[in-house]
Amino acid sequence: MRLSGFTIARNVVKYNYPILESINSILPICDEFVVNVGDSEDDTLAIIRSIKDEKIRIIENKWDMSKGSEVLSTQTNLALKACRGKLAFYLQSDEVVHEDDLQRIKKVIDRNIDNEEVDAFRFYWFHFYGSYYRYRIDGGWYQKQDRIIRNSGEIESYGDAYGFRRKDESELRRVNTQCFIYHYGWVQPQDIMTQRRVNAEKIGFVSLDTDKKNDKYNYGDLNRFPPYFGNHPKVMTEKVKSHQMSQNDLSLINQEFWWHPMKIFHVRYKTFNRVRKKIE
Repeated sequence: MRLSGFTIARNVVKYNYPILESINSILPICDEFVVNVGDSEDDTLAIIRSIKDEKIRIIENKWDMSKGSEVLSTQTNLALKACRGKLAFYLQSDEVVHEDDLQRIKKVIDRNIDNEEVDAFRFYWFHFYGSYYRYRIDGGWYQKQDRIIRNSGEIESYGDAYGFRRKDESELRRVNTQCFIYHYGWVQPQDIMTQRRVNAEKIGFVSLDTDKKNDKYNYGDLNRFPPYFGNHPKVMTEKVKSHQMSQNDLSLINQEFWWHPMKIFHVRYKTFNRVRKKIE
């Protein structure tokens, strides 16, 4: 088996994770897809079971929340352990791959799958924020990370599961796919975003003031972030159309940047002029 996809899923309905879109975005190039489903307060398991594809393999686990943020890497590693492919493609449940990138990813895999000197395959990131047409490049938002790894037993997820490392602590040997991961975790209705932040505090990611736990999340002025002129993965079409804040923002972007060639041709472009200081 060449390529396994894998992810973890818990309370994806309650917190509005685009898990089906995430899985389906790379399912065409995977030989199997392992979903580690945690003990949930909603219909997460039923949602995963609704994917009628023989590539899907479900394992179930109870999350030990006493581990704090490391519960995510613990569960990610359990999913990885169940993978049978030479390579394993990890997507978190709010990350999606564009269909136009699949053939490029497949070609990079074909060139390197038998090269034991390659441990990992790196991607660039679109961290969308508040709107499907704004993304963050300021400090604290990583802009590249590994998502395909060699399934050798020598590589593991760590910390809050945002990346991978070799167990012997030597540096990962990687190639760059030149493709993007579309991260949608911060494009949510304001009340759901508040719930997600409160949940993040319970896990141990953040510490919130009382008012931030009770008020609707405030994205602030979206104009302080770069506009996105390209299209989104087709699997996200309905979510993008139904998100009112994004549609309002798109109208403003169209008015201000009507002349911009990137907008006219819907180029999937991202500026790499990093803002080093974190924007509040």
